[in-house]
Amino acid sequence: MTGRALHFVFKIAERTKTMKFYRELLGMKVLRHEEFTQGCEAACNGPYDNRWSKTMIGYGPEDTHFVIELTYNYGVDDYKLGNDFLGITLKSSKVLENAKSLGWPIEVEDNMSYVVAPGGYKFYVIDEPQPIDKDPVVNVMLSSTNLTKSMKFWNGILGLKIFNQNESLIELGFGEDQAKLKLRDIGEPINHATAYGRIAFSVPTSDLKSYQENAKNNQYNILTPFVTLDTPGKASVSVVIFADPDGHEICFVGDKEFRELSQFDADSEKQLDKYIVKDEARKLKN
Repeated sequence: MTGRALHFVFKIAERTKTMKFYRELLGMKVLRHEEFTQGCEAACNGPYDNRWSKTMIGYGPEDTHFVIELTYNYGVDDYKLGNDFLGITLKSSKVLENAKSLGWPIEVEDNMSYVVAPGGYKFYVIDEPQPIDKDPVVNVMLSSTNLTKSMKFWNGILGLKIFNQNESLIELGFGEDQAKLKLRDIGEPINHATAYGRIAFSVPTSDLKSYQENAKNNQYNILTPFVTLDTPGKASVSVVIFADPDGHEICFVGDKEFRELSQFDADSEKQLDKYIVKDEARKLKN
């Protein structure tokens, strides 16, 4: 079985400053933007049955880049951070230059510079030229309470390969040239709070039910069994949502249909900005 790392989902409570961070500081581009009138059947927007939007943003096409999904629930003004998400690592000196020119704080942890997005999400930055022939996103790091159990699930059930490991950390992925998943043992219970995210991978659509049965037969939690989701005017995609032993949410989506759904939309940035202006006006009015 083969797979592809796709994106990480952040819930955001504010879009103006958030988009400034991703576009001007990180230097990412809006790839597509979608508005929905009610909650997602697979809880894509969290446990909210309300109007919401999804913005995909990254350094290049979703076919070849690991990107960020920014989920905005209208009327939800705050999310509490837990200790489940530890950071995303990028390779880009330009990000640090942008942060300095924007007056955005640059912090340092274990000799690694990082910037913090609105909402509290950390982006670690390797101070090297941003690659032009590959994805600048290096990895996503999540917390673990037991690396042995984590490895059994991610490697044994979902099939991610182990690239590096030591007593406190495992690095996994579907391919050498893809963004990796790092799991770090934090030595304390994990609190997902309300800001918890979700990591997504694509696999052959025909394999989705096999992954589901394998997880179910080994007593792992299936948050959303196999379901097909519709996006108005775009391709329908089939997904299964898993939870790992620490409760991290994982979306497996059928690859062929997702490639059709995730095509770049040149009008998406204009649409996003239009909805931001309308929403800000509504807030001022209220």
